Amino acid sequence: MSMVELTIAGRNYEVRCRDGEEDSLRKAGALVDEKCREALAGLGTLSESRQFFFASLLLADQMLEKQPEAAPPPPPAEAQIDAALLERAEGLVTWLESLANGLESEGQGA
Repeated sequence: MSMVELTIAGRNYEVRCRDGEEDSLRKAGALVDEKCREALAGLGTLSESRQFFFASLLLADQMLEKQPEAAPPPPPAEAQIDAALLERAEGLVTWLESLANGLESEGQGA
């Protein structure tokens, strides 16, 4: 395990990480520090907890902006069943109309 020192919002933190993850942790810490400073610059005097709170909101917003727009969810199963039933019902109506027309023709011919 490695120990990395991060400075975020003017405070020093010692954080343990796995060997080889030091650079990633430093980059993450720098990003959090940047967002803390951004929150402070935009909102003025903030307590440390509110500074971290707004920094986390800024980071979440940044992540959401980078995500591709999700595809619309598939239609509910009920709608698919209803469509299948509707198709069968239409076929039945066509068959009944055909049968009725045939009976009418027989009745007119008699």
